Amino acid sequence: MLRQLTLDLGTPPPSTFDNFYAGANAELVTRLRELDNALSAGPVADRTFYVWGEAGSGRTHLLQALVHEAPPGHARFASPQSSLAAFSFDPRVALYAIDDCDGLSAAQQIAMFNLFNEVRAHPTSALVAAGNAAPIGMTVREDLRTRLGWGLVFHLAPLPDDAKAAVLKRAARERGIMLADDVPAYLLTHFRRDMPSLMALLDALDRFSLEQKRAVTLPLLRTMLASPAPAAASSAPGTGTPAESTSASGSHAADPASSKIRPHG
Repeated sequence: MLRQLTLDLGTPPPSTFDNFYAGANAELVTRLRELDNALSAGPVADRTFYVWGEAGSGRTHLLQALVHEAPPGHARFASPQSSLAAFSFDPRVALYAIDDCDGLSAAQQIAMFNLFNEVRAHPTSALVAAGNAAPIGMTVREDLRTRLGWGLVFHLAPLPDDAKAAVLKRAARERGIMLADDVPAYLLTHFRRDMPSLMALLDALDRFSLEQKRAVTLPLLRTMLASPAPAAASSAPGTGTPAESTSASGSHAADPASSKIRPHG
């Protein structure tokens, strides 16, 4: 069995709509991308969104992109790690992005319920929430679960293997390296298939290829996996950016600063 890699990924770059691989989720991406401008232009019919999908599907990436690309002070991001104050309504804030609704505490759920009602009462604001299940399957307060199902509900469609391979190849090109055709296929066959893990491994491979001054090929990947962990985890200055939210059109944002890649089998 190939050894486990522990990767020190550093600070990931900002999540944007440009580095999100939309695939079958193009309608959702377009709506979110245009939401702030639409609010500024006049009444918007659909101002509450709920986005759900499995871990690594891109929920956090989209919410962070929404906040990152809004004018300063126009958007606010909140999650189970946020204080209750982050769930309070502010008429100066147009966009509220609430992540991991399924993990909110009892007090946070009450605060979000109140925030939802405030947003609905103010036509110049919008709320985009995300969770791991459809509203009907969420384990939250019944009144909050009902509210989340009132607006537009989107299921983030997972990327097929050919799209994942395309993301990896584009990531490599943007790093100025040529990725051998058999590398993406090998990664998809032998490793965790979620995009955060795949992009993290590509970043490690990018750094390792610079250290070794070798092209990124399947033999190099096997050499890296067989080398001591410090060599695989070391970082070369000026190398590619880490994680799923890179400018490689990774379809999801990587949340942790470090990640463990476990090969299958």
